[in-house]
Amino acid sequence: MEEIRKALLKKALGFSSDEVVEEYTLDKDGNEVLNRRKVTKKYNPPDISAVKILMEKEGVFDDELSHMTLTELKKEKKRLLKLLKEEKSES
Repeated sequence: MEEIRKALLKKALGFSSDEVVEEYTLDKDGNEVLNRRKVTKKYNPPDISAVKILMEKEGVFDDELSHMTLTELKKEKKRLLKLLKEEKSES
């Protein structure tokens, strides 16, 4: 269960990953030979659905949140993301 929570936290905070693209050519004997390999860093932004799931799990959602304006919800999102980052840095 802890692995799921960590994966959800990672998705809620956003993360970087490596994307590898390899191109192969055939040599004169018909064997595949690696011609080019490109590794690109890819940033995966925070996922709002993951944030929502974490908030529900922690019991953050209640009647107060359902009546917030979009601006208030965005402020709450920033506050919670900051808390998640602090928690992540502690572990």
